[in-house]
Amino acid sequence: MGSLSPWHWAILAVVVVVLFGAKRLPDAARSLGKSLRIFKSEVRELQNEHKSETTANVQAERVDPPAADGRSA
Repeated sequence: MGSLSPWHWAILAVVVVVLFGAKRLPDAARSLGKSLRIFKSEVRELQNEHKSETTANVQAERVDPPAADGRSA
């Protein structure tokens, strides 16, 4: 089946304009852009939070090497 031809895209664009109207399309695009920016920032924040938790867990699990004379502290 392949990708959409230019005619398919043109028909799709006409249908969208007819359904939503030319006045509402810029507002819809603007709100979609804001939503995507918010989503990206939240994903980035979650990734940073996960990295900091992983780093904290690794540091908490570190074990000091045994003393040179074989005695433990």
